Amino acid sequence: MDAAAQVHRMAFDQALPWLVGLHTPDEDRWFYREHVFLNCRLWGYFDGDVLSGIIAFREGWIDQLYVLPAAQGRGVGTRLLDVAKDAFGPLQLWTFQRNTRARRFYEARDFDLVEETDGARNEEKEPDARYVWIRQ
Repeated sequence: MDAAAQVHRMAFDQALPWLVGLHTPDEDRWFYREHVFLNCRLWGYFDGDVLSGIIAFREGWIDQLYVLPAAQGRGVGTRLLDVAKDAFGPLQLWTFQRNTRARRFYEARDFDLVEETDGARNEEKEPDARYVWIRQ
């Protein structure tokens, strides 16, 4: 769980630098141990001994998908996303509206934008977007 939390933090901070420092490493580890691990299937992608990407998903939802910045653009996220797609369909997820790289990633993999919010309901108070994927 510690390694998954670290991948999450490194990728999150790179993609969303305006939210750096939102949580401490201890809070990240607690979140993975007490929430993600208990409620989701968690898969990792390893490059040798290095955990370079993670996906946490449950029926109908992708809760987390993070890839280390150094491993992005090499198919890691797609491989992890395919694990969830093989397990469940349809799937939905939230991402921040300003995270244009993530939005392009999901749209290129057949996720459709179905909702945008002002962020009032999320912890970060950051406008977000909900995407849905339906198996063809």
